[in-house]
Amino acid sequence: MTPPARRGPLTRALTTAALASYTANTMFGTAVAARLIDTRRIRWVHHALFVATSTLGALALLAAVVERRAAAFALAAAVVPLSVLPRTARRTWRHAAVALAAAPSFVVAAALARRES
Repeated sequence: MTPPARRGPLTRALTTAALASYTANTMFGTAVAARLIDTRRIRWVHHALFVATSTLGALALLAAVVERRAAAFALAAAVVPLSVLPRTARRTWRHAAVALAAAPSFVVAAALARRES
């Protein structure tokens, strides 16, 4: 019989960081769509935030699986929208809808990680 996994603070920290990165990326994308920010010279910022969000989300999912946390199920649901998003036409309602589809996953995962700490 294998011993239960240690429940450290890693899932909570990574899930919180992933939620923060997702929120920053969503706010930046919304500002670009509303034409509050001109991204002709800084287009890379939105892409860098997406990579950070995806990486932090994957690390949080891995930590949640290793630590056997319920947050893993919520984070797993974010994989689909984050995988489809790069193939969705930018500056369309579909891009925004796919991006927002990941929001409940990050929020629920952060709440579960906080509760289980």
